[in-house]
Amino acid sequence: MIDEASIKGNIAELLQRIRTCAQESGRSPQSVRLMAVSKTRPAAAIRAALASGITDIGENYIQEADSKQRELAGEPICWHCIGPIQSNKSRTVAEQFDWVHTVDRLKLAQRLSRQRPAERPPLNVCLQVNIDREPQKAGAQPEQLEALAAAVAALPNIELRGLMAIPAPRDDFSEQRAVFARVRTCFEQLAAKYPEMDTLSMGMSRDFPAAIAEGATIVRIGTEIFGARD
Repeated sequence: MIDEASIKGNIAELLQRIRTCAQESGRSPQSVRLMAVSKTRPAAAIRAALASGITDIGENYIQEADSKQRELAGEPICWHCIGPIQSNKSRTVAEQFDWVHTVDRLKLAQRLSRQRPAERPPLNVCLQVNIDREPQKAGAQPEQLEALAAAVAALPNIELRGLMAIPAPRDDFSEQRAVFARVRTCFEQLAAKYPEMDTLSMGMSRDFPAAIAEGATIVRIGTEIFGARD
């Protein structure tokens, strides 16, 4: 049973927190978008988020997203792929998503470019950076970004929009800010060459205030919107 009232209240509270964080950082609240991360959540939960004004929906699992996209066809949703993409799933992503946040290698970008339908707008992509160099985590190393960005920016049918990062968990706010500042530095270095880059996708439930303080334009929130998973 979907608790629509709780979802609506959670979103209202989060939007207020985002406004406050942005204002405290001298930023416009409109410069930060709230993405609802809906992995493992049913379509009905997404509908409840839509009713509260959310339009950005993030999905981690391609097969799961495919069924929800079919059920929610016609709804005003901007679909974001925020999970790893296997080669055999790239066509589904290229055809059905509006954004991909997890491009970390040229081969994947080339597949997405080749498979994007000509009748659809260019696919918006963010390069995923492994800012903490965690061996178990996806993402390009910071020193690989310049060459990857140059190659991706030259491809047709996709648009290089920014960077995405998932830093290692930190509890201290100043430490969170410090790692997000490193992501921001990478972003600014690239944006100086590629002015179409306008997106910093970073910050989740535990650390989004620090991410906003360091320039996040999209924060990705799941549990604090939909509640704990069963």
